[in-house]
Amino acid sequence: MSANPDQPSRSPATIVIVGAGPRATGLIERLAANAPELHGDGVPLELHLVDPHPPGGGRIWRPDQSPLLWMNSMAEDVTMFTDESVEREGPIRPGPSLAEWAVQVREGAPPGSPALPPELAAEAVALTGQSFATRRLQSAYLRWVYERSVAGLPPGTTVHEHRDRAVRVTGPRDGRQQVWLEGRTAPLTADAVVLALGHLDAEPDAEQRALTAFAAEHGLVHLPPEFSADSELSVLRPGEPVLVRGLGLAFVDLMVLLTEGRGGRYQRGPDGELAYLPSGREPVLYAGSRRGVPYHAKIGYSLSGERPPVPRFFGPAQVDALRSLPGRPDFRRDIWPLIAKELGFAHYHRLFTAHPERTAGEWPAFEEKYAACPPGSPELDALVAAAVPDPADRLDLDALDHPLAGLRFPDHEALQQGLRAHIEADLARRHNPAHSPDLAVFLALLSVYGQLIRLGDIGGWWHGFFSYLASGPPGPRLEQLLALSRAGVVRFLGAETTVTADPLRGVFRASSASVPGHVVEARALVEARLPEPTVDRSRDTLLRSLHRDGAAATPAGLLAVSPTDGRILDRAGRPHPRRFALGPHTDARASGAFARPRTNAPAFRQNDATARALLLCLRDLSCRASLTA
Repeated sequence: MSANPDQPSRSPATIVIVGAGPRATGLIERLAANAPELHGDGVPLELHLVDPHPPGGGRIWRPDQSPLLWMNSMAEDVTMFTDESVEREGPIRPGPSLAEWAVQVREGAPPGSPALPPELAAEAVALTGQSFATRRLQSAYLRWVYERSVAGLPPGTTVHEHRDRAVRVTGPRDGRQQVWLEGRTAPLTADAVVLALGHLDAEPDAEQRALTAFAAEHGLVHLPPEFSADSELSVLRPGEPVLVRGLGLAFVDLMVLLTEGRGGRYQRGPDGELAYLPSGREPVLYAGSRRGVPYHAKIGYSLSGERPPVPRFFGPAQVDALRSLPGRPDFRRDIWPLIAKELGFAHYHRLFTAHPERTAGEWPAFEEKYAACPPGSPELDALVAAAVPDPADRLDLDALDHPLAGLRFPDHEALQQGLRAHIEADLARRHNPAHSPDLAVFLALLSVYGQLIRLGDIGGWWHGFFSYLASGPPGPRLEQLLALSRAGVVRFLGAETTVTADPLRGVFRASSASVPGHVVEARALVEARLPEPTVDRSRDTLLRSLHRDGAAATPAGLLAVSPTDGRILDRAGRPHPRRFALGPHTDARASGAFARPRTNAPAFRQNDATARALLLCLRDLSCRASLTA
């Protein structure tokens, strides 16, 4: 496709983008925004997008998936466009959020948007800002953003879409690059290459290989970590017990596909309680995890009044200081105390300003003393205890991360009752503005994530903690989980869940710290989590070949890139002049390719910096070519 049919005669400057999902779409939007300033006059631009899946949504947000699967963000909290909060050098190009786009669909099609299929048009009509859209409706939004972004590229730009897989990149550091596609003999030649690969499948680690081998030997079922929407769930038989490790978003998808997806339905009783009516085709899910509880529900209200003034204790100055330390900063020693103080600052700012009746003293005095206390110090704890009388109003991050720590239940049924009470309390709290410090902490978490991308690979704990607090399921999903628990379709295993293979009985066995001595046996095990985005175990041939050919990886196995513009680093730490990478497989991974409006989204900042670096690179090459012509 072409942004303008009038093709200039000069040789084009060529970019190959591997991956055509939302991250690539966001990069194209920034290329279009920055091109008027940075693109060389009279030099046509040529883009090649390589992805087996449709541009816009890519694999994860492809249109052909179950209509039962939802987003985990409200429609008003999903945008692909920059705003005044985003720290960037390029121009702001405002655009509609998902909710605003749906309004445009209702009022006629948004400019440049094809007519939606009837079922998606009906979803758009019913959507409100507080709705959780289906993933296929989000796919339509992403496709529209992609087409709008392509239309905004400079006149003479040509965009080629290749429904293929890229398997290798070759070429000298100072010369044009070749991108080799699976099954093709001739490569794509480019001046610059960007990897926007998104989430990738991975080869199993030693534990998963052993479990798969055990299952094969004993005729069992073992589904390793993967996307629930892509799993072969038909092997899980009706009525059979299934052990499930993981209670995050992958579990929620699994739960939906094995219940409503098999014909079950929900019905609200006269007392308002949701009940599940089984179809009889569901397995029985015995689910546990390290924490033993599902992710916190999405907060169901908006912030009124002053936003927490973050960053304050974990901002650019603190990150600069951490980067200047000799060697790599230690997360627990050097980074986490600053993060904890930042989250506490947001929490108490909201408590003092929105709920002053629950505090002792005035905010300015507390703020001054809070700032003077060392992170994690006894002085800080004493200050908070004196200023916040009710312990329930104090932020306890350890208790949040280990909600079942030290709790022991007398039997399995008592655990079910305890977990249902925990989920009910979480649902009530996350929809009650009286607990609005929770929303302030959420916004501080987003701010922290935006700073952490400059520190590279900090290990995996933070990402799990962030997802648990800030990226949980919609509240209605947890209400459904409660109904499934009451119906006996889901049974909770508890905290510190362990699974072993029993060769004598030929089954999997699960137990937890929450009910000592209780064991559940099953002939099926599902790992309800995504694979780790490591270079060495990735199933992506291109990523592995880059690493084999000299690209650096971090100790945790992430592709090392420059934090300033996403250039891929070699093992000597040198940024490649023509190769870039964005996304979860890099050590500058952001929390998502799209974002909540007005949150200075790190992905948008990265996209802008990378787009500008690409355009400057192409302009420099164009100037050099002109001088040598």
